[in-house]
Amino acid sequence: MPRPREFEPDAVLDQAMLRFWLQGYRATSIEDLVRATGVKPGSLYSVFPGGKRTLFLRSLERYSKLVVPQKLGDLAAPGASLAALRGYFDGLVSDLLSPEGRQGCLLVNTAIEDAAEDDEAAAVVRGHLARLEQCMTTALRNARATREVRDSVDPGGSAKLLVATCQGLMVVGKANPDEAVLRAIVDNAFAVLA
Repeated sequence: MPRPREFEPDAVLDQAMLRFWLQGYRATSIEDLVRATGVKPGSLYSVFPGGKRTLFLRSLERYSKLVVPQKLGDLAAPGASLAALRGYFDGLVSDLLSPEGRQGCLLVNTAIEDAAEDDEAAAVVRGHLARLEQCMTTALRNARATREVRDSVDPGGSAKLLVATCQGLMVVGKANPDEAVLRAIVDNAFAVLA
């Protein structure tokens, strides 16, 4: 008779997600994951066949379900408008100015480290970017309807530009968490909408 599982898989995923977020996929070893989760390698492999890679992909999915909605906040609401969009960017800047925020976004970090070589990781990142773009497109459509932005603003095209801006902002913020620099990036991105 098999022994009962002595750990909660979601708790293990949470710990693995934090380790990957902090160190990246390549720099995280199985030994790191064993220390972080407190679960022996054999038990990890039995619940997460494929080991480290499976844990990583499941961690990305968990991050997308748990962390991303918190970060999106009001921007994910159907009635989101310019204030919610600006609030999202202001939240990114605030995060990047904190020690915890300097570790960046697990999905952006993955895009930089792994997406070119790992189709499954790239698919999760693309899903996140599409979700972000859709939220931004909706907010810009709403803002255009209420005349918060110029009538000539293309919500879809502008959303693509803002997605690229926020991804770049997170990269710049990791290397240079200077508030004036980060705010200037955001201010200039929004100036084209006025």
